[in-house]
Amino acid sequence: MRFYVDQLGFELSFDATYQAGRRWVAVAPPDGSTVLSLIQPKRDSAEYKLIGRPTHVVLVTEDVTATYREWRKRGVKFGITPRLRRVKYAAPVAPRAPGQSLLPQSGPTAWGGVFTRFEDIDGNSFTLVSIDEMSRTIQAQRRAAAEKLEAERRAAQELEIAKEVQARLFPQTQPACGTLDYAGICIQALQVGGDYYDFLDLGNQRLGLVVGDIAGKGMAAALLMANLQANLRSQYAAALDQPQILLRAVNQLFYENTIDSAYATLFFAEFDSQTHRLRYVNCGHLPALLLRSDDTFERLGSTCTVLGLFKEWDCSIGEHRLLEGDALVLYTDGVTEAFNEAEEQFGEERLMDALRRHRNESSKDLLGSIVEEVRRFSPREQQDDITLIVAKCGSAV
Repeated sequence: MRFYVDQLGFELSFDATYQAGRRWVAVAPPDGSTVLSLIQPKRDSAEYKLIGRPTHVVLVTEDVTATYREWRKRGVKFGITPRLRRVKYAAPVAPRAPGQSLLPQSGPTAWGGVFTRFEDIDGNSFTLVSIDEMSRTIQAQRRAAAEKLEAERRAAQELEIAKEVQARLFPQTQPACGTLDYAGICIQALQVGGDYYDFLDLGNQRLGLVVGDIAGKGMAAALLMANLQANLRSQYAAALDQPQILLRAVNQLFYENTIDSAYATLFFAEFDSQTHRLRYVNCGHLPALLLRSDDTFERLGSTCTVLGLFKEWDCSIGEHRLLEGDALVLYTDGVTEAFNEAEEQFGEERLMDALRRHRNESSKDLLGSIVEEVRRFSPREQQDDITLIVAKCGSAV
C-alpha cells in the first residue's frame, strides 16, 4: 500500500480487515477511475504463485516521460526507458442481440504511443503507456468538462444578477394610504419568474394596487414581466383619473413590443382613501376576493380580456366601496393551483377559509399565514410563482 500511495502517488480507496484478520486494501490513480485491490494470498494458493510475474495491468498517462522521471526519483524500478511503439487495441464492443455476448464491431485499431515498464516491490511488472489518440481524447474531455463548468458558473452568475435586478422591479417603498393597511409578496418558483405586483401613488390619497401574471416561466417570462412593469410605470402618471386610458396604452405598448404569442393577465385596482371607493379593471386575471366584515365574499371577476394579444383592446371598470373591516386579496394561480400529494388543488375555497381564519391579523402577517398554509398543503417543490397582495380597510377620515 505504501508503494502505491507514497511512490506512485495513488489514493487509498479503502483498507479493510475481513475473514479472521485477512486484510484487503484498494488504491486508485488520482486522475483515473481504476481501482486496484491488493490482497495478500495464502501461501498454498494459485494466486501466491503469481507474485513477481508480469501482469496484464496497463496504466495510461498523458506524459510517460514525465511520469517516468517523477517515479524514478521516488525509487520506482523501471525495466526499460520510455520508447515509441505501435499499439493495437480492439475496437469498442457491443452486444449483437439481447442475451448474446459482447462482440467487437470491427477489427483492431493501431495507435502510436510511448511506453515503459515498471515493477512494484514484489516484482510484479506493469506497463505504463501514453497513447497519442487517447491522450488527445483525455485532453479534449478535460477541456470540454472545464468549459462546461465555466459556462455553468457564468450562467449561474448571470441568473443571480437577473434575480437581483428583477427583485428591484418589485415595490421598494409603499405609498402612504392612511385608511388602508396593505402588503404584497412574490415568492418565485425559479430564480426569476413572470409574476408581478406593484403599488402606485396615484395622487390625492389614491393608491394603485397591481397584480399580473405573464404567460410562461423562467427568463423569458421575467423579461416580459420587466417590459410590462416598464409600460405600466411609464404610462400611469399620464392617466391618473382614467384607468381605462392607462390600460389601453399599456396594452398597445405590450402588444407592439412582444411576440404574437406573449400575453399577460392583470388586475389593476384604484383605492381612494377618502371615499373608500375601489375602482378596478380585471384583464383576464383570477377574481380578486373581497372579504366583508360579516365573513361573506364578493368575487371581482374579469372586466376585459388579457393584455398583449390584441391590437384593438378596451376594458370596462368595476366599482365597490370598502367598509371598515373589509379585506381585499389579489393573487396569482401559484396560490390556488398548488397541488398536494393527492393531486388536489389548494383552490379558491381553501384560500377563502384561510382568509376568514386569519382576518384579524395585520396585512403582512396575513400574507405570511396564507403562504404557510399553501406550503403546508403542498410540501413538494414549488411549481409556480406565489404572488399576493392583501389590503385591509380602516375607518374613513
